[in-house]
Amino acid sequence: MNQTPLLVPALGAVYAALAPWIEALLRFAVGAAMVPHGFRMCLGYFKGTGGPISSVPAVAAMYDRKGFKPGWFWAYGTVLTQFVAAPCVALGLLTRPMSLPLFLLMALSAIDHLKYDGWFWNKMGFEYPAMWAIGVLYFLINGGGLISLDHLLGFEF
Repeated sequence: MNQTPLLVPALGAVYAALAPWIEALLRFAVGAAMVPHGFRMCLGYFKGTGGPISSVPAVAAMYDRKGFKPGWFWAYGTVLTQFVAAPCVALGLLTRPMSLPLFLLMALSAIDHLKYDGWFWNKMGFEYPAMWAIGVLYFLINGGGLISLDHLLGFEF
C-alpha cells in the first residue's frame, strides 16, 4: 500500500486484506477474457458475435491483408497467445513471460484498431484492446502476485 494517510485509517486493514484478492481477480479477468476470442476467431465458435473470421487460415489471411507478414506466423502466434499464454496469465503461472505475448498482441491490436476503426470501443476501436494491453502490462511488470501459481510454486521470472 502507499504511504498516503487514509481519511478512515481503520479501512487500511480492509484494503490490505483485499488487495491480493482483487489483484488475482484482475489477473484472472485479463487472461481469461482472451480465451473466448480464440475460440471465436480461430475455431469458429460464437458465430454472429464479432468479425467474420472463424479459422486459423482466415486469421492468417487477415494478417497478410493488414501487412503483418507472414500471416501464418502471426496467426499461430495469436493461437498460442489465446490458448496458452492467456490461461497461464489467468492462473498466475509463468505470469511475466506469458504476459509478454499477450501484451504484444493487445498493443498491436490497439494500434491496428486505431488505424482502421478509430478510438471508440463500440466501433471496434482503440479503447478496448488498449485497456486490455494496459491491464496485462501490470502483470508483465509486477508478476502474478500473492494469489498465483507462481507464488504457490515459489518462483517468478
